[in-house]
Amino acid sequence: MRFMAILVSVGLAAVAAAAAPSAEEPLLDSSLLQALIDMAQPGQEIVPPPGHYRAHLRITKPVVLDGKGKVTLDGEGTDSVLWVQTDGATIRNLRIVNSGIDHPNQDAGIQVRGNDNVIEDNVVEDTLFGFALEQSNRNVVRRNRFVGKPLTMQRRGDGIKLWYSHNNRIEDNDFRQGRDVVFWYANGNLFKGNREFGGRYGLHLMQASDNVAEDNQFIDNMTGITMMYDSGDVIRNNYIAKANGAVGVCLALKESSDILIENNDLMYCASGIAIDVAPYEPDSKNRIRGNRIAFNDIGVSFINDWKDSIFTGNLFTGNITEVAIYGGGSAKRNVWDGNRWEDYQGFDRNGDGIGDKPHRLFGYAGQVWMDVPNTRFFKGTPLLEVLDFLDRLAPFSEPTLLLEDPHPHLGSDKTFKAGSSLEPKL
Repeated sequence: MRFMAILVSVGLAAVAAAAAPSAEEPLLDSSLLQALIDMAQPGQEIVPPPGHYRAHLRITKPVVLDGKGKVTLDGEGTDSVLWVQTDGATIRNLRIVNSGIDHPNQDAGIQVRGNDNVIEDNVVEDTLFGFALEQSNRNVVRRNRFVGKPLTMQRRGDGIKLWYSHNNRIEDNDFRQGRDVVFWYANGNLFKGNREFGGRYGLHLMQASDNVAEDNQFIDNMTGITMMYDSGDVIRNNYIAKANGAVGVCLALKESSDILIENNDLMYCASGIAIDVAPYEPDSKNRIRGNRIAFNDIGVSFINDWKDSIFTGNLFTGNITEVAIYGGGSAKRNVWDGNRWEDYQGFDRNGDGIGDKPHRLFGYAGQVWMDVPNTRFFKGTPLLEVLDFLDRLAPFSEPTLLLEDPHPHLGSDKTFKAGSSLEPKL
């Protein structure tokens, strides 16, 4: 082993001496570096000499590749820059730049095809995808920073993509200027303490189950967290804000079951929560509790008259419309209990913090935009607001009861504890 370490040190010195950059050749050749990686023994640490290398490296054995913050691997605009095709390797402290832009080949900064690897403290810039894990389990991806290529949203790649990859830990990363963060057919993964800015889907869980997303920040994405055909996910203590695009949803559920959504801040979006046939599985429930749903156009929107969501202990404040049901019907087939409603009209004579009468939310004729899609363009205009005011003042017909909360909480928004404890950081 000592002989091998000496050989690697001598070989790396040769890389620095023989391939030093010149005016004609500004990038170092990484072919000797690849050879030294291939020669290394399992578990051996490889520290390349500082420099900017043209590279499409492959790690095929459990070694430690540590750039010490002084090594750049440059893909020169083609293919993926670094492949990890082994179990138990560690890749750290590298700067990885300039992948290709081929979507079918999924050009990325780092490709992972193995288990129990650690990818940490790297900077990945100007790459199509940041990290791509396929059929790879129990890996750790932490404290990395990704900045995507300056492309239009449709042409970007994902900050990180998990495909048929289970029980991975994605922690404390910073994703910017990518398209999505996606877990497809991926189960039991932890997504914690990450920051996602300026993308499309902050986190997209698709045909997945039992994933946990907690303590993350999703800001200025087109949507925050979206679950489609999922089950058993836990969405906890996240800060999701400013999803103001055409779909503009902080948190969306489509045909997803047994979901727990708790202690999140869902703010400044077109919709705080959007629900479409969720929960989907018979006899399943989605539990939505302790969230702050604030300053959205619509607090909770149901795409249809659906059932079996349980809303408890949530704070609804500053939303233009608290709850909307499109296409007619109501939200009465769901449980609403112990929420704090900004527009509750009642008293608390016994001082127990609970309103003396239920909070009832009605649908009036002025809310025609819920039933007639073409009129949604005019939502919030003076005409519809006047119609809504007149119908509340002197109803033309019996208003529709949309929901009833029998135990509405009272008190100020500050004293009613709901939402995430995260402080947003840009």
